[in-house]
Amino acid sequence: MSVGLRLRKPIKPKTGWMTAEFNFENFSMHTTKPDFKIHLIWLSVALIGATAIGAIALHRGETINSFWFVIAAVCVYSLGYRFYSAFLAAKVLVLDATRATPAVRFNDGRDFVPTNKWVVFGHHFAAIAGPGPLIGPTLAAQFGYLPGTLWILFGAVLGGCVQDFTILFFSIRRDGRSLGQMARDELGPIGGSAALLGVMAIMIILIAVLGLVVVNAMKHSPWATSTVAATIPIAVIVGLYMRNIRPGRVLEATALGVSLLLLAVTGGGWIDADASLRGWFDFDGPSLALMIIAYGFAAAVLPVWLLLAPRDYLSTFVKLGTITALAVAVLLLHPDIKMPALTRFIDGTGPIFGGKLFPFVFITIACGAISGFHSLIASGTTPKLLTNEADARFIGYGAMIMESFVAIMAMVAATVLEPGVFFAINSPAGVVGKEAVDAVAKISAWGFPVTVGQMSELAHAMGEETLFARTGGAPSLAVGMASLFASAFGESLLSLWYHFAIMFEALFILTTLDAGTRVARFMLQDLMGNFVPALGRTSWFPGVLLSSGLVVAAWGYFLYMGTIDPLGGINSLWPLFGIANQMLSTIALCVATTILVKTGKSRYFWVTGGPLAWLLIITSTAALEKLFSPEVRVGFLTHAADLSGRLLDGKLSAIQAASAPQLIFNDYLDAGLTLLFLTVTWVLALDTMRVIFNILTGRPHPPSTESPREPSRLVEDWVRD
Repeated sequence: MSVGLRLRKPIKPKTGWMTAEFNFENFSMHTTKPDFKIHLIWLSVALIGATAIGAIALHRGETINSFWFVIAAVCVYSLGYRFYSAFLAAKVLVLDATRATPAVRFNDGRDFVPTNKWVVFGHHFAAIAGPGPLIGPTLAAQFGYLPGTLWILFGAVLGGCVQDFTILFFSIRRDGRSLGQMARDELGPIGGSAALLGVMAIMIILIAVLGLVVVNAMKHSPWATSTVAATIPIAVIVGLYMRNIRPGRVLEATALGVSLLLLAVTGGGWIDADASLRGWFDFDGPSLALMIIAYGFAAAVLPVWLLLAPRDYLSTFVKLGTITALAVAVLLLHPDIKMPALTRFIDGTGPIFGGKLFPFVFITIACGAISGFHSLIASGTTPKLLTNEADARFIGYGAMIMESFVAIMAMVAATVLEPGVFFAINSPAGVVGKEAVDAVAKISAWGFPVTVGQMSELAHAMGEETLFARTGGAPSLAVGMASLFASAFGESLLSLWYHFAIMFEALFILTTLDAGTRVARFMLQDLMGNFVPALGRTSWFPGVLLSSGLVVAAWGYFLYMGTIDPLGGINSLWPLFGIANQMLSTIALCVATTILVKTGKSRYFWVTGGPLAWLLIITSTAALEKLFSPEVRVGFLTHAADLSGRLLDGKLSAIQAASAPQLIFNDYLDAGLTLLFLTVTWVLALDTMRVIFNILTGRPHPPSTESPREPSRLVEDWVRD
């Protein structure tokens, strides 16, 4: 049994949707007289939120105060969690707190481990909150602050949170099965095979891209590298403390872990400032890639309570603490948003990436609104840790709200910069010119004035040689965060805040990589178990080693090749990140919609069917654009043909000619993967329609695979805490 859990107490009714109360014993609803004061409070929240959104959407002056962004986010998320998530829990899913979860029923001490809900929340949030909510909004600011902000707010409440909540619930009811296995069980061999193929392929690409972002954030940064490395032994200490040394003392373990984590962050600064110690933690890309590959294997193999769960739990304190501090800085300073609501680049001519506002703002934002990767965590590690089914709402819906708030803070941090500075940092040299004078002249000609002196002064203040063409979103986000932190908490520490932000981004993303690797291992074991049953058992250690090794080798290959390839390697796959991630969401929502209809909830089809239809539209449009657009900066095939033509005509320099074959190959690889993802998505969508039609018309269809109900003997009620 897991530490700190005790025999279940009588269950107290929990407040349900609006003024209803749950009776989990018989699933009934008892309506009580509404409290006028409560109604008045929530009406006030709604009015304040509407006012804030109106200010953001309708303002057309030169600047708008960032205070409105925080207020709008808090109000929208509060209303969404209080009412919509409660409606889902009470009416659509009907959570049952008395039902035993897979963690309780299959407790094996390695993968299935009943865990305190706050630790599970920390693990789940740390696992889902990767580069998307930080980098996506930063890059999408190319279109202006308005489109991305609105999509983050409403896309999360109506789409992303719903996906995470429903997939987590359905996985709990199916013994913690992975998304691919649920697709196979609920849709049948056609949709299931397509889902398993698509999910595994997408997963490998996503993890490789995550790894590359981490490598780039820690490369030649002793502070970031030493701090991230220190989180590993700290997590092991905390895991042993909670399980063996002081069982059940969660608060003690938390205090110990957070104290050590703060010491690690501070110590990283000392190491960075000490010339004799810097060399011990100053690594190039390939070396860091090998370390991350080794860490990914360890995280997938070791018991979840020893490394993965405590590390992610502690990382959550850094994540939430930093984002909270950023929100406090915004509230204290209430700086103006300097980026226009809409820029001239909504027509697709933007310097950061090609593509028009529709559909690429939705693809670029990605995880800040809805992320298919989350469905893998929600059907991977998290359902194997959750002790009480009723907590699925808090963890599934609530954690996505927190990630969406991270995206809002990233949007604010990016758009408080002067637009000229923002574009100077994020625009590739190939677009604006390699020389600083050429870059500022072109950017200023767009209507966003910036000077060489301004950029030089900013780079010096941040402790960098230059900030021109620091593409990818992470550096400009770090500059924005550092500027806010320095203004609020100490102008003399601007360089320190900048490097802290870089470290924060690396730590933020690595927790997604380790959880993603473990989830991919679960998926591969599900797949191999169809051929060799022993390989499908997560309790059989040889199967764990084999599946973990195969998964890590797959994404590790792409990661390592990307770090040693001067042409970018896996960087060429970055445009696929957003498309693949959103297509993964369509797979998850296909499964969720099918299960809803199959379990007699067809009247709530719109809950998952609405987001599914929207994602099919935007992902298919984006995929077709990337495949066949005549614009060289958008279409993979067009770019390959253009580059091939210039190579044959001798119009490339010697250096460009040497790299051209690799770039052409990358374009065709991108196109092939895009076509694969698009085909898998539509095969699954059409098969979903077929199965639902058969269900509604009474024709043969795969039966529901929901596990029989077993009463729970445990409750998330930790001794002394």
